[in-house]
Amino acid sequence: MNRKLVSIREAAEFLGVCAQTLRRWEREGKLIPDERTTGGRRRYDLARLRPGQFHSPESERQTIAYARVSSHDQKEDLERQKQVLERYCARQGWTFEVISDLGSGRNDHKKGLKTLLDAVLGGKVGRLVITHKDRLLRFGAELVFAICEAKGVEVVILNQGEDTTFEEDLAKDVLEIITVFSARLYGARSRKNQKLLEGVRAAVEAVQC
Repeated sequence: MNRKLVSIREAAEFLGVCAQTLRRWEREGKLIPDERTTGGRRRYDLARLRPGQFHSPESERQTIAYARVSSHDQKEDLERQKQVLERYCARQGWTFEVISDLGSGRNDHKKGLKTLLDAVLGGKVGRLVITHKDRLLRFGAELVFAICEAKGVEVVILNQGEDTTFEEDLAKDVLEIITVFSARLYGARSRKNQKLLEGVRAAVEAVQC
């Protein structure tokens, strides 16, 4: 009888998991591909796969989708990001929770991020879903990913490309700082300070164009 060999993506969809989970199961010796193509691509025999056969207590842990934007004027972007995550998780049939933050990617003290890390370290999370790597943290994301790997948390990144550039994120952070100082210095009614801040703001906005 001819076997029906399918790709890792098709096998993952059949089992109700992500391709990354199949790669992890291979490393753990749970599910070894039946064949590999000359190009090294995995192929699985669909006849021997059964949805749920590899489920363990780990699969009962929570799926968390994390969304973040840098500034208050991006609230609409945050809502769109959350909708993308919700639709993706729902299509996979996962029970999930969305955690969101509004703050710089350089700030590792955000409430949502701390809640996420507490849940990961507490062994409550089985899967983390984000739209882009940089939505987690601009610097330090690799450390969080290492923690997830150590805790057996599957990380799903919907878009592997760059989200916002370093310059764009930095410009937004600088503008936030300017806004705070503007409120303080304008209150002091210093014309010199006002001109200084307006000049810096104009320079930062020019970089963003």
